[in-house]
Amino acid sequence: MQIYIIGFMGSGKSTFGKALAEEIGYGFVDLDKEIEKREKSTIQKIFTEKGEDAFRKAEHEALLASVNEENIVVATGGGAPCFQDNMKWMNDRGLTIYLKLFEGELKRRIEPEMEHRPLLKDLDSEGLERFVYNTLRERAVYYHQAKVVINPLIITPENMAAILRENYM
Repeated sequence: MQIYIIGFMGSGKSTFGKALAEEIGYGFVDLDKEIEKREKSTIQKIFTEKGEDAFRKAEHEALLASVNEENIVVATGGGAPCFQDNMKWMNDRGLTIYLKLFEGELKRRIEPEMEHRPLLKDLDSEGLERFVYNTLRERAVYYHQAKVVINPLIITPENMAAILRENYM
């Protein structure tokens, strides 16, 4: 089975996904790290040098390659479900889990690392607040198509592993 962890930037997809994979004995793929390996560049450089469209194309290709893996947890990028029919593709092939956090918590988590995130590097604190609010609203229609929606502050990877064993494995 393939499990796709989705959610807004800063929701903990990589940390949660890796811990969940360990709990259930699955492999783990961080889609951003896969893109960087495939492109031999950082996400930030891809955005800066090639633009968001090129990044989204590389992201889609890395996602499609994940179908070749069995028993894998894939942590996607925050925008991955919102482009090129990726959400439908993930739902058709595996279990999607949305890590849902509210705007204030997301802003708190993201603010210290804004300069490392291509979409945020030119924003101030107020701009970040507007960005999180507006972007989360735009993406919610995709995120809420996930088969499972959880708050990762309440449901731990250990809890999620038990839920998966009971209901999906």
